[in-house]
Amino acid sequence: MRTEDLLAALATGLWRWDNASGRVTLDAEAARLLGLPAEPTELSEAAVRSRFHPVDFAEINGVVQLAVAEETVAEARLRIVDERGRVQRIVRSRSRPRVVNGGFEMVGTLQEVPEPQPGTSAAHTPITGDWRRSREAFLLDAGRALAEAHSTAEVLRVAAGLAMPGFMPDGLAVFGIAGDRVTVIGHHGHRPGDEKPFLNMPLDTDYPAAEVIRTGRAIYLPTPDDYRRRYPGTWPLAARFGRTSWAFLPLVNAGRTIGAWMAAFAQPVGFTPDERSVLTTVARMLAQALARAGMREEQQELALGLQRSMMPTVQPDIPGMSVAARYVPTGGGLEVGGDWYDMIPLPSGRIALVIGDVQGHDVRAAGLMGQLRIALRAYASEGHHPDAVLSRASRFLAGINETELRGHGEDQRFATCLYIEVDPATGLLDIARAGHPDPAIRLADGTMLVRHTAGGLPLGIVPDADYPTTRIVLEPGETMLVCTDGLIETGGHDLETGWARLRDIIEAHETNEDDQGLERLADALVQAVHGPPSHHTTGPLVDRREDDIAVLLLSRDAACCGVGTGLLAQQPVRRTVLAVAQAEPQRIAEARRQIRDVLHDWADPDQVDSAVLMVSEMVTNVLMHTDGDALLVAEISGARGARRIRVDVSDSSDELPHRRTPGELASSGRGLMLLELLAGAWGVDPRGDGKSTWFELYEDAGDAAGPLSPESGPEPDPGLEAESEPAA
Repeated sequence: MRTEDLLAALATGLWRWDNASGRVTLDAEAARLLGLPAEPTELSEAAVRSRFHPVDFAEINGVVQLAVAEETVAEARLRIVDERGRVQRIVRSRSRPRVVNGGFEMVGTLQEVPEPQPGTSAAHTPITGDWRRSREAFLLDAGRALAEAHSTAEVLRVAAGLAMPGFMPDGLAVFGIAGDRVTVIGHHGHRPGDEKPFLNMPLDTDYPAAEVIRTGRAIYLPTPDDYRRRYPGTWPLAARFGRTSWAFLPLVNAGRTIGAWMAAFAQPVGFTPDERSVLTTVARMLAQALARAGMREEQQELALGLQRSMMPTVQPDIPGMSVAARYVPTGGGLEVGGDWYDMIPLPSGRIALVIGDVQGHDVRAAGLMGQLRIALRAYASEGHHPDAVLSRASRFLAGINETELRGHGEDQRFATCLYIEVDPATGLLDIARAGHPDPAIRLADGTMLVRHTAGGLPLGIVPDADYPTTRIVLEPGETMLVCTDGLIETGGHDLETGWARLRDIIEAHETNEDDQGLERLADALVQAVHGPPSHHTTGPLVDRREDDIAVLLLSRDAACCGVGTGLLAQQPVRRTVLAVAQAEPQRIAEARRQIRDVLHDWADPDQVDSAVLMVSEMVTNVLMHTDGDALLVAEISGARGARRIRVDVSDSSDELPHRRTPGELASSGRGLMLLELLAGAWGVDPRGDGKSTWFELYEDAGDAAGPLSPESGPEPDPGLEAESEPAA
């Protein structure tokens, strides 16, 4: 009997599919099975494709690609349809494809198979629509779950919980590569310690996972006999687990084998093409998820290393002071950026606090930050004053920008910076600012004030920029906050609304007379912006952040300076000091803001407006009618509801004001009248180096002494010279 007659008797045909040329050759029986005339023919790929169910044709493509990759037999069950799409029969295709001319050539058989019988196991029945839908749903769920896993542990947990359609492994293991050794990344379905024999296994070991990593090809072992026959040396290691079938698949990412995945089954599995297709797809997704998780963990480890090396540990034992610091990187990319803080011991015995922000959130910004921090340390250690330190740092950064612009064409970067020289004994702060947000002070009673300081351009823009210095005093019981703009402007806030948000946090936070109170305040500031912070100052948060954050808190202890006991501890004084120089009339507006901030919780808003107007008149009078600067001191004392504010404006002139009678169109001479009308009490006190003009307001107006009361002291000479409309 001829071979053709024998195959026809078995309802089996021969076909050849040349993917490169797009032609399919059929013998007579194969043509009949496809619903064509029973004679040898050659058709286009599109014509043959029209005879298969659309879902099945997509299926056979995947099976063939899998067989080409694994150099195995491609087997699939296909539904044959007529011109109307109705299923006529089911055939089974078996072939061994090979790569030819950039495509594949597949030569094999087509054989008619009976309809599936009720009760047949889904793992060994022809592919049905329900099974395909179940498999597609499984793969979609698996892909989504693996894509959302952010760490290796999460990827392994997701892989262990995958419920594969029709067959379910009860033991999983993921193997990696460490040099010439095989390692176990994780496992499931085994007891702790079961992985020890497989740890640090040489790559040339006669073990399925090692062979898969070496060759990049999957290994399927349907029975224990298959395992024992192919790997007699390592069979005893697997035998004790009592499994009956094993699949070892390569984990390939970007064309490189990064490990192997083992799926072990307690029930026999034949590893049909459909089952192998599911396992291979899961292995590909698992490899990609592990690669993503590994890269993310490497980036986090690198970021933490950079942060720990660049962020110093603050000095905890400053006499009479406490310090707390936080650094929180942005949530994108490498999680390292240009924000930094530093604490530098100075030759004079003082301490320098530095905080800054290099433009950008990338590795280059981090590198520039490291160089700039070292340069600032060097300049400060040489004993330069704050203004000189920033001037030299700006020249240093401008030089780096110029060099990189010539060599690499990189964009110029600038940096903002706040440099503060601290005298722990007196609380004196000398501040130089380069385009950075101002510091804020939490007063002894909990009120937060933003201390506006003189400043210059950010570092690196102009090589020879000047940076004026502002001197303020940190009083006992007060805390200074300096931060980068990431803490202020996150969440769509600008500087004004951002400071208002921080004011609510700071004033609501109870601080203790110890370092832990300051640490809790630092945590509260970060938590209010970004959620729960990590325990360590350099630990990354789990949520995404818009900008890096650096925070420094400096608190002057109240107990060391005699504050914190008696009546003063129960009713702390709220105090602010501001100097207004002759050359800086624009700071009059700043004085008005300071008074409003000090009186932010005052009961009577009309009194707040009165205080602002009187301060504006008094400071303007000093600048207009003397040759010296004005020093503003405002203090609030007493219990809420019955408080008193006293404002002193001092100058170096010993000429006392005198009363004037301004004409109807005069632009000055009404300052004294304003004090008489608006102040609860007022006066002028001569001093050895000048004079002080002052006024008081009382929150409980009924207790006010009234204008020119005995409390106001001696009546001043007539006519306080002042502008009726102060300078801006």
